Amino acid sequence: MTRKFVDKELIVATHNSGKLAEMVDLLGPFGITVRGAAELNLDEPEETESTFIGNARIKARAAVEATGLPALADDSGIQVDGLGGAPGVYTADWAETGNGRDFVMAMERVNRELEAKNEPHPRTARFCCTLVLAWPDGHEEIFEGVMPGQVVWPMRGNNGHGYDPIFVPDGHDVTFAEMPTDLKNSISHRADAVSKLVKGCFV
Repeated sequence: MTRKFVDKELIVATHNSGKLAEMVDLLGPFGITVRGAAELNLDEPEETESTFIGNARIKARAAVEATGLPALADDSGIQVDGLGGAPGVYTADWAETGNGRDFVMAMERVNRELEAKNEPHPRTARFCCTLVLAWPDGHEEIFEGVMPGQVVWPMRGNNGHGYDPIFVPDGHDVTFAEMPTDLKNSISHRADAVSKLVKGCFV
């Protein structure tokens, strides 16, 4: 039996404005004040785990300890079958430069490595999202979402963020970055995880 969320305020432990906007959009209807880590000047903890759950837990717990409020954190990424599931938990790391994140560089690396291995098409992949909702008393709930699809090249579309311009979800012929935001938010890996979170803790 999952714990119901009865608090009025929830910290979303992310500094990513795109992720925060998605969470506000998805959780706003429940009358909860959703605030991001950047707004509260929270430090970004080092993600030292090798699993999505482990890294989401690090972020959620750090936000709880800093604010004394319940916190929701996600760790998400893209797993490309032709790359043995990479970049996976290192999805953001592949975009790291000395001057912030460069996702074009990361997408170019995905394509370059697939081409080097001469991987056949379709190049199947999936976006994964793990949510950890943590309370100050130590309780936590975990929800996982997946959106299967394939990676394509060249990049297409200007919406979305991260690797969206090279990912075509199953059942569609456009990339996440070519979709209207409301459509992407309704079918994404994060939407899948959040819908499980909502059913488990908010309704």
